[in-house]
Amino acid sequence: MKKFYLLLFCFVLFSFSHLRAQKKNAAVTKPAANKTLVVKTQPNAIVWLDEVRRGYTDENGRLELKSMSNKTHALRVRAKGFKETTITITPPFRSEINVKLLQITEEAERLFQEAEEAREKAKADDERDAAIELYRSSLKLRPNNAAAHVGIARLMLSLGEYEDALEEIKSARKLRPAYSEASAVEGRIYVKMYEEESAVASFQRAIREAKGYQPEALTAWAFIYEENLQYEEAAIQLKAALSQLYDTEPILYVKLGEYYEKLERFKEAIAAYEKYLAISPNGEQATAIRSFIDQLKRQIAGQP
Repeated sequence: MKKFYLLLFCFVLFSFSHLRAQKKNAAVTKPAANKTLVVKTQPNAIVWLDEVRRGYTDENGRLELKSMSNKTHALRVRAKGFKETTITITPPFRSEINVKLLQITEEAERLFQEAEEAREKAKADDERDAAIELYRSSLKLRPNNAAAHVGIARLMLSLGEYEDALEEIKSARKLRPAYSEASAVEGRIYVKMYEEESAVASFQRAIREAKGYQPEALTAWAFIYEENLQYEEAAIQLKAALSQLYDTEPILYVKLGEYYEKLERFKEAIAAYEKYLAISPNGEQATAIRSFIDQLKRQIAGQP
């Protein structure tokens, strides 16, 4: 009997010690609250965080990145006339980080940056063709630039040249086999070609290659579900994308609200619409969204 009580005492003591250890570890690993990080670099530089464009630095070379989660991030910075650089930042974060850029010394990089800028500004087909030529000139000098092939693929997608766009994705993959952006663009090409299964496979690959972080693929996948009237699945995918976009695409909250309306989940629809207004109170759809919210609130209250 004494032996039994001794064993029971030891078990209770072990359980208590294990519980204390768990609480201690939980306190140590508890995620820090989201914070703001100021990036300091060249004026008018483009800043990406985890491949999501967060904006341009001001005339003093500063940009505030809000909602920094307590995890490792990839920070990419590019300024005209300077070589693009990517650095890894890990918690705990400083309140400000200086990113020094080196001036461009090679023609290939200069042409690539001109091509990227031309692609983003292109509105007409002739402007897209001109951007493609800049990419090709860059590739002649630096053939191993996979990003240039993806840039051409994006332009060809806009031009409706889908087969040629897929060839550019293949070229990018030969240089960089696990390339999340290439897979996401490939999926969008397949969407335009009405090859839904191939598109979904490409989006899944993009998400896998990015270890879960691929808002472009998640958003495009949500639109496939929408086309098939699968609004529940579309909302799930779009919410996942929005959690990775740092509120840089407020219009997607409108789309999320529409999905919830289709599902008759009106409170969630209102929350999505209100999120849009919080981010973009003077946006193009702000007036209409406020009207939608009023209608939904009356509907919930049973008013005509």
